[in-house]
Amino acid sequence: MTIHRGGWRIILTVWVAGALLIWLILRFISCIFVSFPIVALLLFFMGFVLFFFRVPRRTRPEGDNLVTAVADGEIVVLDKVFEPEFLKRECMQVSIYMDFFNVHVNFWPVTGKVTYYKYHPGKYFLAFLPKASELNEHTSVCMENGFGEVFFKQLAGTFCRRIECYAVVGNDGVRGDQCGIIKFGSRIDMYLPLDADIKVSLGEEVRACETVIAELAGDKSLKTSSNRR
Repeated sequence: MTIHRGGWRIILTVWVAGALLIWLILRFISCIFVSFPIVALLLFFMGFVLFFFRVPRRTRPEGDNLVTAVADGEIVVLDKVFEPEFLKRECMQVSIYMDFFNVHVNFWPVTGKVTYYKYHPGKYFLAFLPKASELNEHTSVCMENGFGEVFFKQLAGTFCRRIECYAVVGNDGVRGDQCGIIKFGSRIDMYLPLDADIKVSLGEEVRACETVIAELAGDKSLKTSSNRR
């Protein structure tokens, strides 16, 4: 396990501030029934910040047509919907909700080229609510390979105030490599071709990189940009 590259500054800041507060508490509060619980809470928070930015080592399943989970969490939406932003067609939506204790680093779901990226400022409704998909702050990314197009969103939640995404239009992404991070409770929406073979079920717990969300059908699933012209 390693630590996310963008987490060290926050970890250092929290640990220095925490160490200073602990010293002040132990120095000036003589009652152990007051000082020890406060110190314990500070130590827990310092440990949690380190734990939050962890990047676990994962085993990537083989198969060029596989779509794996972008994030750890629970499947909270599994439904046929119309995707109006970029694909402009009906898709299968698979949404993953992350709580505070899930790994919040995100990973490319397929190997392919980034064909679309956009950042959307917005609200901070609870991430599991349906309206969060359109109204909350989020990023939108589309990837394309020889098997089809995979569109996904990183959504902010009530307690999340920062999304990082490494997508650059024209660049390639490799399935299982890091593509960003959402800090604190949040959600991922994935939009897949209707003929994709979905491998997960509602309420299932999934693991980024390792859980196969779907198998793409092949070239016939790659709808051209004619729908978007």
